[in-house]
Amino acid sequence: MDLEFFEPSEAAALMRCSEGWLRDGAAAGRFPHSCWGKGKIVFTSEHIAEIARISEILPGSHPAPDVREGSNTSTRLIGTKARNRLAS
Repeated sequence: MDLEFFEPSEAAALMRCSEGWLRDGAAAGRFPHSCWGKGKIVFTSEHIAEIARISEILPGSHPAPDVREGSNTSTRLIGTKARNRLAS
């Protein structure tokens, strides 16, 4: 068996991310993980590889929104300069 086990702090150091980001993702069910004992989160080497694949953003997979279109109702405008740019 070539499976390695990592505590959240070890996995975060390996992935160069924050421990909180990993813990939050695991708690929300977004990231694969194991729980041992009384809820101790543990990541395997396979979990870490899967989290990397889940978090990957490929070119062209998410088109950048065009705020000038005005059809995106979730566009957040702050200040009058932003509203003026959108209106013109």
